[in-house]
Amino acid sequence: MSSTANQDAKPSAWNIPNALTAFRLVLVPLFAIVLLSHPHQTGWRIASAVIFVLAIFTDFLDGRIARKYDIITTFGKLADPIADKALTGMAFIGLSIIGELWWWVTIVILVREWGITLLRFVVLRYGVMAARRGGKIKTVLQALALGLLLLPLPDWLLPLGWVVMAAAFVVTVVTGVDYVVEANRVRRTALRNSAPPTSGADAPDRPDGSERD
Repeated sequence: MSSTANQDAKPSAWNIPNALTAFRLVLVPLFAIVLLSHPHQTGWRIASAVIFVLAIFTDFLDGRIARKYDIITTFGKLADPIADKALTGMAFIGLSIIGELWWWVTIVILVREWGITLLRFVVLRYGVMAARRGGKIKTVLQALALGLLLLPLPDWLLPLGWVVMAAAFVVTVVTGVDYVVEANRVRRTALRNSAPPTSGADAPDRPDGSERD
């Protein structure tokens, strides 16, 4: 009986994936300070890029550990996507503040990011929107584009950063539209089947407690 109880026990919130997520949240204001303090000095720009890459790596690492050891906690499910959005959001906003990225690009991407995150919570009443392959591609392209533009690239390499950012922008918008269509499909299917709305607590989780939207 004790073994069954141990299997059914929820993992403690004090675990390595959650510690990495908390560390990533702490890195966000540090990243902002370093990027905005001396944005046109090479050393500071490189330092900001290093902090950003480190934070991105913790995102990869905490997900890998959580999947391997099946560690799912309420804190992880809430904090992991918040940390991700805070990090990339600060990078987009910071690049716009220092004049490296057009504001309209930042605004469109952030509206899409937070809008889809909110939409996923709303649609949980009717069902679960599965993670899409495009969401993972979008995440990789955004991280690569931001990492490149954070670096003080020489003029001959700068077009590479813009090409990757353009690709990230297109994929971000297209996947956003795809999620809206999918949300409408999930809602209409639930209503057509007259199924009672399900609560978010009953929705299945990814092994790492997060979704790539």
